[in-house]
Parts: sequence; C-alpha cells; structure tokens
Amino acid sequence: MTEPWLCADNIAEHLGVGKDSVTAWIADKKLPAHKVGRLWKFQASEVDAWVRSGGSSARGAV
Repeated sequence: MTEPWLCADNIAEHLGVGKDSVTAWIADKKLPAHKVGRLWKFQASEVDAWVRSGGSSARGAV
C-alpha cells in the first residue's frame, strides 16, 4: 500500500506546529512539499526525514 498524501493542516498537526510555520518552512527551510494545483501536499516519511536531518532547527527558525 502506498503512503497517503497529506495536506498542510495534517502535516502541521503531525509536527505539532501551526500551519503558518509549515508554509514558512516550505520557502525558508526547504520542507519537502509538492505543489498540486494550488495546494501543497506532503508525505509524512519525507517530512520526518527532514526533521531528523535537522531541517527544522536550522538558523532563523520560525
């Protein structure tokens, strides 16, 4: 079975942060996200790997 795609609200809840932080991290910190039309979609496994690699703790965190 393939991993489901999550929306920004779901990823924000998964990470325990606000949706504004998720949006800022896409641009500023290279949070792995995929644009589908006007919506951002995420794979939890990619986001988890980004967090583990220190992506969210880089200088200038939101």
